[in-house]
Amino acid sequence: MLTHASFLLSGHGHGRPFEADATFRPDGQPKPVALFVHGFKGFKDWGHFPRLADFFAERGFVFVKLNLSHNGLVVGGTGDLEDLEAFARNNFSIELDDIGQVIDALFDGHSPVPAAEMDLTRLGLVGHSRGGGLVLLKAAEDPRVRAVATWAAIAEVHPHWPQAVFEEWQRTGVLHVPNTRTGQQLPMHYQIVEDYHANRPRLDIAHNVRRKLRQPLLLVHGDEDETVNVAAAHALHQLRPDAELLLVPGAMHMFGGAHPWPHQQLPEPARLVAEKTADFFLRTT
Repeated sequence: MLTHASFLLSGHGHGRPFEADATFRPDGQPKPVALFVHGFKGFKDWGHFPRLADFFAERGFVFVKLNLSHNGLVVGGTGDLEDLEAFARNNFSIELDDIGQVIDALFDGHSPVPAAEMDLTRLGLVGHSRGGGLVLLKAAEDPRVRAVATWAAIAEVHPHWPQAVFEEWQRTGVLHVPNTRTGQQLPMHYQIVEDYHANRPRLDIAHNVRRKLRQPLLLVHGDEDETVNVAAAHALHQLRPDAELLLVPGAMHMFGGAHPWPHQQLPEPARLVAEKTADFFLRTT
């Protein structure tokens, strides 16, 4: 039987609580660890993500996923985006630090997973969409990460919007983006742009993938992705020609998933991606 264990963290730099969980089969044997990072407007229990946790645990992993601290969820809340002020204050530096804090918790014994159940010399990061960009950046700065897989990843964090958009954003201090699933207008404060420019060496995906990322890399993308064009996968592959590239025919951005996801089985494209990723981690970590 699988164990599902949640744990709570408090952000070192901001003090905001955020939640993570681990899924594994407790058998006393050290297992590779896969840490999953959701994307923009996402969260750890979106759609079929809990089914992914079960899939990896059945394959012999400890599967950990987190809610990035400023993704709009509230610990003990509705389970969906509700704290829009926190969402507005988010930036990429905060998200990278959140991921690092979860990794620290695993290594320092501050997670509910017994040390005997984890082989932390076999830690892999997997991220979806914006989370894919984050795991590339985190792996480039953290040698504890032994392999990286991206699912429909962005190839850069700086959006190429017209200059007039940035000028208006800077003037008003806030830009709203629609969440088509919920109908919400999600605010983003201009500080996310300022944070990018202030920390560009850390946040420049192209620079870090080309110059600093040394771990084995798997790039997965649907060839009909409607949100992040498949060109992003090709751009990342040009930066790391030795990376493994998997293009999933007919797959869109969520690889067949939706929220809510009432089924016990993964959508078929997501199952294929999970299988390929699990095999990749078992081979490379």
